[in-house]
Formats: sequence, structure tokens, C-alpha cells
Amino acid sequence: MVRQGTITRRRPATELGIALGLSFNDPEMLQQSLYHRSYLNEAPDREIESNERLEFLGDAVLGLIVSEKLYRDYPALSEGHLSQLRALLVRWDALAQAAERIDLGSYLVLGKGEELSGGRKRPSNLAGAFEALIGAAFMDGGMAKARKLVLKLLKPDFDEIAERGVTADSKSELQHVAQTRWHEIPEYQMVSSEGPDHAKLFTVDVSVGEQVLGRGQGRNKKQAELNAARQALETLAATGT
Repeated sequence: MVRQGTITRRRPATELGIALGLSFNDPEMLQQSLYHRSYLNEAPDREIESNERLEFLGDAVLGLIVSEKLYRDYPALSEGHLSQLRALLVRWDALAQAAERIDLGSYLVLGKGEELSGGRKRPSNLAGAFEALIGAAFMDGGMAKARKLVLKLLKPDFDEIAERGVTADSKSELQHVAQTRWHEIPEYQMVSSEGPDHAKLFTVDVSVGEQVLGRGQGRNKKQAELNAARQALETLAATGT
């Protein structure tokens, strides 16, 4: 186990390829996906770059693959509901958990400071490396290779959605995320109620702890809360917070 304050032996990238059952035409592409930016400061003479560009690419590829699978698997769902499910699958903590399942942290190439501060277990590092790995697979073998990898690594998450069902609304999904991530329950607060009785417009904020995550409007309080929760899920997916 990697403990904060210690340096552990890093596992070679070739072992990762074997563990994933994935052969790279360009092994250096796989290796690049594992370079954390902290390592570059300690290897100034080496012509390497961090995994951040691959992370950028992998984020887009991952989003497309997940969107395509949800589109095909759930033809009756609306665009809004599909967006909620995608947000749940690609949020940073879900990707970090997927990375933990393959012990991705043990393969990361970190600077000493990052290593000693627990960088191999840091969710942001794991989620970033997961996306970089998808980007590397795409660059090495195109969309087919990336799709095969994504569907394999996220299979437990897709299976969980299938088992839980897809009828949950935005409030239920946000509560699941908040409890998983922060062990707290979202709170909804009425901001305003405007207009005549027959055509009121309600505005509601949703927060977790002291952080306001979303604001929604609707012709009744329930609809305003649903819209606030939907915005919160979209915000969390977009910002990775």
C-alpha cells in the first residue's frame, strides 16, 4: 500500500498494458499518459511532456464514447436525462474510482514532492491519468481501441446504472453524488416567488454544505428544485469540483 510520506516502487507501464490486455503500437504513448507534471521539474534534460495534453484529448473521447453508449442503450430517455447519466459517469470522483480499480496510481511517474504528499492516491491525479490513458489509446489505435478500453474500464459503472434503473430524477442523482462525495445531503432554499398566483415563477438554490451548486426556476417549487439539481449536476461535471 502507498502511504503518505513514503516513496514506493513505481510499476512499469508495460505491466499496465498487460494488466489491461492492451497492446500499444507505440509504447511511449502509454508511458506519456503516466507522466505527472510534477516529474518534469526533476527531469529537465529529458524530452518528455506531462500527460495533460492527453488528458485534454481523453476527456473529449471519453465523453463521446459514454454518450454514444447511453444513446444506444436507452432510446426512450430524453436529452436531459441522458446528460444526467453522462455527468454521473464522467465526473472526476467516478473516474478516480475507476482508476483505483486498475491500481493506476501505482504506475504514475511523479515528482518526489508529489509522491511524498500522497500523490498516487490523489483523486485529481487518478482521474487525470484515467483520461490521459483513454487519450493515449485513441492516439495509438483510433476510436475503436479507445471505445474497447472505456467500455471495459467503466463496465461496473454502466452495470450499476442498469441495476439501479434510469428513472431517478435530478434530485435523486444529486443526492447520490453528494452522499458519495461529501457524505452530506443537498439542501434547497427558496430564493424568490414572483408573478400572479396563476402564473408564479419560483427560483430555488441548491447547496451542499456552504457551497451553492445550482439555481433553478419553475412554475412550481418541485420543478424549480429539479432544475436546480440538474444545473448542479452539469456544473459538477463541467468543473470537476
